[in-house]
Amino acid sequence: MPDFKISTHNTTNPAIIKFEANEFLTQHQSFEFNNIDDAKNSPLAQQLFYLPFVKKIYISGNFVAIERFNIIEWDDVKEEVRAQIEDYLNEGGSVVTESAKTKKVPVTVYAESTPNPAAVKFVANKRIVTTTHEFTSIDEASYSPFATELFHFPFVKNVFFDENYVSITKFDVADWQDVTMELREFIRSYIENGKDIVLSDAPEVKQKTQQAQDKEFENLDDVSKEIVNILEEYIKPAVASDGGNIQFESYDPNSKVVKVILQGACSGCPSSTFTLKNGIENMLKEMLKGKVNMVEAING
Repeated sequence: MPDFKISTHNTTNPAIIKFEANEFLTQHQSFEFNNIDDAKNSPLAQQLFYLPFVKKIYISGNFVAIERFNIIEWDDVKEEVRAQIEDYLNEGGSVVTESAKTKKVPVTVYAESTPNPAAVKFVANKRIVTTTHEFTSIDEASYSPFATELFHFPFVKNVFFDENYVSITKFDVADWQDVTMELREFIRSYIENGKDIVLSDAPEVKQKTQQAQDKEFENLDDVSKEIVNILEEYIKPAVASDGGNIQFESYDPNSKVVKVILQGACSGCPSSTFTLKNGIENMLKEMLKGKVNMVEAING
């Protein structure tokens, strides 16, 4: 059984707060409930409606959003609600029943070019995964029905998922101007129909939960922890905007060599070597003086 952790996030509407889980709560479906009768097919929503200040509940993907009546302020009750949701889920409580009617949310997808001419980033208006996943073949994609279907396009070489986008690297046999529209519509339709992106019970997914990543981080030496924190704060946002990702692999305290893995559009990108040497390596040398001599990408 998953170990659910719930965090709170403010929204642009002060009456609404999102309670975000570290696991998916629905199979990429969305539900909206306006009252306790409306929520008859959601045991979780029904329980929450017993709180007198709850006006509306929205459940989608990995979060529950609650709109309150004005009789209270969220600062007074949000921790209590967060704990209630977390306890309910960890006790095996049901989120929605199979007979619940989904609220179909229109999905938009737009294509962005990346520094890698072989890769294009397809960005959706909703979150599709909670952590990164990369597939370099249809065999690797066995736990992702979405990636498996994308590999049925003969020109697809690499598929990378992160939060709200899909980064696709193609073989030279196709030109982007000929295939971008077809891919964009396929991705939009797939997401909108609420199909599985990755299988939540797959071992590969469980290895990437926040708890698993936190445990792995705690086992690192102090310098490696500093490197990971720098990559997370300064490097990852920049490479994510280009449709890629960078993962820490290892640090050798004797040679002072840092090894990383480049993913998505960054993998095989002609400019990745320049970025690695003049960006990442220089930053680590400057911020960790005397502790880093070189940064290597183990996948090119």
